Amino acid sequence: MNRRIAVLLVFGMMPLAELLAQSQTVTTTFRVSARVEAVCSVTATDLDFGVYSSQNASPQPGTTILQATCTPGTTYNIGLNAGTSSGATINQRKMSGTPASNQLNYQLYSDSSHTTIWGNTSGTDTVTGSGTGLTVPHTVYGQIPGAQNVPAGNYADTITVSIFY
Repeated sequence: MNRRIAVLLVFGMMPLAELLAQSQTVTTTFRVSARVEAVCSVTATDLDFGVYSSQNASPQPGTTILQATCTPGTTYNIGLNAGTSSGATINQRKMSGTPASNQLNYQLYSDSSHTTIWGNTSGTDTVTGSGTGLTVPHTVYGQIPGAQNVPAGNYADTITVSIFY
């Protein structure tokens, strides 16, 4: 046997490691996991109606864009509150002037035909979407009713945008 091993070694037919020790392998496994949280964010740009004339009987339109970004497959609703002006409601939004008692009525809609008021009650008057992982734009359609008899000046309001998911 020693002679045979010596011959195999000489001709390189038997690796040295196999001669010195028989190797054994033991295996095990472990699990790799993670939990992906559903997350959403929303950004908004200002809506500027420009110059309004109370002598114009036609409504004055304006638009702005909201950008929603949510985890893929996450269903969300975007809501708009009534604003910060005194006496404003979802159905009657108001911009305040100086003094604050000077108010210019306006409305925000989720459709270009200005028929669906965009509110803040999830599932009722909000806008629904589904996350893609990418930014999804949502247009806000604003309108100031025509022929409002208001003093000259600057009018403004602040709307809070909420995303429910």
